[in-house]
Amino acid sequence: MGSKGRPYRTVNVEGFEILIGRGDEDNDHLTFDVAEPQDLWLHVAGGTPGSHVVVRNPERGEVPRAVVEIAAAAAAWYSKARAAAKVEVHVCRAADVSKPRGAPAGLVSLARYKSVRVRPAVPGSDADETP
Repeated sequence: MGSKGRPYRTVNVEGFEILIGRGDEDNDHLTFDVAEPQDLWLHVAGGTPGSHVVVRNPERGEVPRAVVEIAAAAAAWYSKARAAAKVEVHVCRAADVSKPRGAPAGLVSLARYKSVRVRPAVPGSDADETP
């Protein structure tokens, strides 16, 4: 490990771990090396630069909508769309994210996704339910 520390931020929301990439190379590492196929993957829509966000889903169950919305708000906050009132965020399973051949760091392709519209927000300590 370099002095930079971990390449992503970690936030706990309702028992779910949310991982937020810090930069293009870190986004790639998070998406393709850290995320498991059943984890949720989020990114702002419309080609806007921003962090890749992963919601860990070890139980492979349905991630509660509230958790998805907090993760989506974080994806919006850690993007160039931070100042917008509402931001569209793509949500899919990490298994549906792929890297086009020769694509630059941070650029990915989605096989399928849903969209959620949220207000950008930093996942605050008020969202942290850990004892």
